[in-house]
Amino acid sequence: MSMNADLGKPRELTGLQQRRALYQPELPPCLQFFNQHDQGKAIRVEFGDSTMTIDPTCANMVAQGFPHTFGQPLVHFLKPNKMDAQANEEHPPIRVGVVFSGRQSPGGHNVIWGIYDAIKTQNPQSVLLGFIGGTEGLFANQTLDITDDVLSAYKNQGGFDFLGRTVDQIHTTEQVNAAMSTCCDLDLDGLVIIGGVTSNSDAAQLAETFANHNCKTKVVGVPVSLNGDLKNQFVETTVGFDTVCKVNSQLVSNVCLDAISAGKYYHFVRVMGWKASHVALECALQSQPNMVILGEEVAFSKLTLKEIISKICDGVQARAAQEKYHGVLLISEGLIESIPEMFALIQEINILHGNKVPENNIPSQLSPWATALYNYLPPFIRRELLLHQDSDNSAQLSQIDTEQLLAHLVEAEMNRRTKEGKYKGRKFSSVCHFFGYQARGSLPSNFDCDYAYVLGHICTHILAAGLNGYMAFATNLKEPTNKWRCAAVPLTAMMSVKRHSRSPGAVPTGKPVIHPSPVDLQGKAYAVLREKASSFLLDDFYRTPGGIQFDGSGADVKPITLTVEDQDYLGDIELLQDYLEKVRNIVKPGCSREILKAAISSMSSVKDVLKVMSAPFNAGLPLFNLN
Repeated sequence: MSMNADLGKPRELTGLQQRRALYQPELPPCLQFFNQHDQGKAIRVEFGDSTMTIDPTCANMVAQGFPHTFGQPLVHFLKPNKMDAQANEEHPPIRVGVVFSGRQSPGGHNVIWGIYDAIKTQNPQSVLLGFIGGTEGLFANQTLDITDDVLSAYKNQGGFDFLGRTVDQIHTTEQVNAAMSTCCDLDLDGLVIIGGVTSNSDAAQLAETFANHNCKTKVVGVPVSLNGDLKNQFVETTVGFDTVCKVNSQLVSNVCLDAISAGKYYHFVRVMGWKASHVALECALQSQPNMVILGEEVAFSKLTLKEIISKICDGVQARAAQEKYHGVLLISEGLIESIPEMFALIQEINILHGNKVPENNIPSQLSPWATALYNYLPPFIRRELLLHQDSDNSAQLSQIDTEQLLAHLVEAEMNRRTKEGKYKGRKFSSVCHFFGYQARGSLPSNFDCDYAYVLGHICTHILAAGLNGYMAFATNLKEPTNKWRCAAVPLTAMMSVKRHSRSPGAVPTGKPVIHPSPVDLQGKAYAVLREKASSFLLDDFYRTPGGIQFDGSGADVKPITLTVEDQDYLGDIELLQDYLEKVRNIVKPGCSREILKAAISSMSSVKDVLKVMSAPFNAGLPLFNLN
């Protein structure tokens, strides 16, 4: 492949870009100590208990598939004690490679900046290499020697144009072997993979393969994804999510104000989100459009396309009763796959794609019911459903105009209701929008700048500790940066295996991977949305968050979905350890028999409760694995 000659080159920055480049991200205290004064000082690495998997029923399968990297401990990075011997360690120079392996997401460049600053502070002779052209550059061994001069024009900047990206996967045998060959040829001590769900699943497999072949390169993953779907008890949010939601919320609120100003159009707005609706949920809370449809709601309630259209039309009529003939409907790009009959149709098409059936021949090979549904759909949707799959073998959701499909069907239904005398208001008119690419190259928010830079530092500490198959993460993110906790978690701890049956005794089948995390329909953020849904529908209390602010009172505002949840997982583990230690101190040998019996009884009850809670995992819920 030919390397894009413009990637990684110094470039002319506008005044705003120059101002952003001067922003210095903040580090938590544990990383600040390392980053000051004396070369060679190191933070304290504390190894916790060995980890399991998100779904305990999958533990054996994950352990079998990842014998070298499964069950590794959770690792905390702490400020060293004053007398800590580790503080005087000298770090030998290391060689690290970094690659973008996911959709461009604001803040990604700061991960590289964080790695660079950290390895150079450890030892100025350390080398950071960037792979030009994403994973294709990794396979072809095309590198850029990252220096401060080269990096300076990309600090706090949007997009992935420093190194670029190509195929977002490293999982075929040829790809894995090519990556391993490159790492060996370059004598890399570490490889940092920046990306989302798929990329970090690939990072886990790469780490396992490297360990199996005694390749010295340690693999580290970083959660960078605009979709926000790489979310679990460890990862509170992903780099880029805050920025993307801020940009999209501004666009949605602009549309809302346009709608109420004209008073005659319904705007159907689709935002990115792939399989999960995190962006749609956050943007709804920030801008307060009239209607929001989340894919997770549709999947959980098993709503058909006809039922969704009926609900939207009922909303239009309810607003018409108040003489309001405008409105804004917000959906995520993954909605279409959440509709049961559409999901089944897409699955049939995917199977035919997998069997190498030409696109033009696919319609004639669909089952009778799928053919009937396919023919019912507007021609433009039929064409889009047949588009070749993404690199992960799924439908190109960003290319399917779901908002236009809904607008088309709602208009037809409103016309039918008018003809039958069930609706007597003004004629329904719609305008459609897809906000898919407008935010990915945005200048990142202060939060994303800080978060990415911190994760870059953590990557260096993971490699310095000799850890392989880990992800850098931080918790307590809703608090100021000086209260963040920094850690590393084995990638295998986030893995599970999909179930293909909902019965309680269903055996997981398939390959262990990190799955996209859907919106939690029992979570606090969703509860806020549902509480306000009727007000959103009938009242035009549109909210205008405005553009991203880099200074002033609005500069440090964080995602609503992040701030309303209680997600400090590391803090909770610390609290549990404190309680366990207190119990140990109370029941030391020599305590009374009554105290001992009370402790045994209490601990037995706790064990029984936890056993019931941990198995089986969400057996009665849909395949979306809703919490």
